[in-house]
Amino acid sequence: MPQVTTATLILQTFPYGETSRILRLLTATNGVQSAIAKGVRRPRSRFAGVMEPFAEGMATLYLKETRELQTLSDFELTRARQGLGRDLVRFAGASLLAEIILRTVGVDPNPDLFHSACFALDRVESVSADRAESVVLGEAWRLIAALGFAPGIDDCLDCGRVIDGEDPSFDYAAGGVRCSDCARGAPGRRIPFHALAALRAMIGGADVCLDRTAGHWWLLARFLDHHVLEGSPLRSFAFLSRAIGAAPCGD
Repeated sequence: MPQVTTATLILQTFPYGETSRILRLLTATNGVQSAIAKGVRRPRSRFAGVMEPFAEGMATLYLKETRELQTLSDFELTRARQGLGRDLVRFAGASLLAEIILRTVGVDPNPDLFHSACFALDRVESVSADRAESVVLGEAWRLIAALGFAPGIDDCLDCGRVIDGEDPSFDYAAGGVRCSDCARGAPGRRIPFHALAALRAMIGGADVCLDRTAGHWWLLARFLDHHVLEGSPLRSFAFLSRAIGAAPCGD
């Protein structure tokens, strides 16, 4: 049974028995793995309070290809990200990013995705409270792009014309936008150009204040359902929706 030591991000944790814990992990070298951490819930365990969601560190795993649940033997914490647990919007947003990864990523190595996920969580943790919602939304779109599902938001799907200054139509099923001319009679939802500009800025890494009337979360939910999740909704989306309702974007 090979032993692997790899940079690891804890995505989810579940209690197992009286003293152990099941971990869902994103690793830099072995994709998403499920592992059992035996004895870590004992009061005197050196891992008590360490193996929590969104923590990052170097994990040592005993891997067996024919087994779905691997064994974790060691974990050296490098970043705890405890700030994500102190704010409902941040925690819900981080949970959304983690669930997207768990639903889409297999065991193949993808170090770029690993570093993208860690960077996304760092941004969500460090951004000011009044910009947390827009950063969560932007990092969700950036994660989708890193997974290979990026929407087409610069040029018209049909004629190829650059969308600039006009209100386009977003066709979530087709995966992009249409200009005002091509949108006539075609499926999609009309969005104001400033909302498209905000979406471009968020995907580019900028912090913006969201216009709640523009339907940003509606677009993300429909796009995920059609292109990423195959119609099976994310549980974290409902949690995030409640959190956002309690924390509107500031000026």
